[in-house]
Amino acid sequence: MLRQGFVIGAVGMFLLAAVNARADYTIRDVTDPTGNNFINLLGINNAATIGGFDNNAPAQGFTLTLPASFTSQNFPGSTSSMVTAINNAGDTAGIYTDAAGNTHGYTFIGGTFTTVDNPASTVFNQALGIDDADRTVGYYAPTQAGTTGQIAYSQAGGVFTNINALLPSNANSQAVGINNAGDVVGFYQPTSLTSVGFLDVGGVISTIDPFGSTFAQALGINNEGEIVGFYVDGGGFQHGFIDNGGSFTSFDPLGSSSTTINGINDLGQFVGFFTNANDAVVGFVATPAPEPATIALLTTGLLGLRLTRRRR
Repeated sequence: MLRQGFVIGAVGMFLLAAVNARADYTIRDVTDPTGNNFINLLGINNAATIGGFDNNAPAQGFTLTLPASFTSQNFPGSTSSMVTAINNAGDTAGIYTDAAGNTHGYTFIGGTFTTVDNPASTVFNQALGIDDADRTVGYYAPTQAGTTGQIAYSQAGGVFTNINALLPSNANSQAVGINNAGDVVGFYQPTSLTSVGFLDVGGVISTIDPFGSTFAQALGINNEGEIVGFYVDGGGFQHGFIDNGGSFTSFDPLGSSSTTINGINDLGQFVGFFTNANDAVVGFVATPAPEPATIALLTTGLLGLRLTRRRR
């Protein structure tokens, strides 16, 4: 399953139309247009174009222009398809399943679909992140099930780099997000009951474990170095997190019983999904709430300055 099964108008008009608010963020819920009550938002670019999929048996990929303009994106000839990431040019990365049941990564760049499979496996690959240079990250596994032997990689121009070998525990791993500096985030699993987020900066690995959690996954990174993902607390509840230079903020939309944050753009907007009291999986888009003095600027489409701290 994708990510270990934890599946992922003008600016002023977006803010005014939002329906789920917190003091620090303005949140828009995105429900499944097919009525299947299962939608995942996995990536967002600086134009607030979103990539994701709905689990409409089989899964169908899409891009979304807010508030509700969905464009289908499915790999030609696939039996199921998902959009997992989108860059600032609108190029996407994703996953598709072929008629034989094999899982492949893909890119959709300049209107052209291309399969992205690590040469080590032709039966299970997932492309999960893409930067503005069209470099991708993901993972592969030796079997169709894809649940054991997962190897995180980065890919540029058809050259694959093994990230799993850099990790402190050579266990199942996935690379999920990449920014323009080539920094990569993802996670690895030392045991079947634990998961540790990681950040790879030029081959130097640091771990990401919000609030001391023993189960955390880093799923997205922007060009400011902000990282998003989720963690499980001591009571077994799952929360989203934002990591700004090693300072963690926990995040849950109102009404959530389980939250995942998958992608973040350079403006600090992030996307993900949550499970509500009715067990429906609802997508959401969160935008940092502006100071009162900036609201007038935002309604004319201008963006205020955001101060962020780069990760160490």
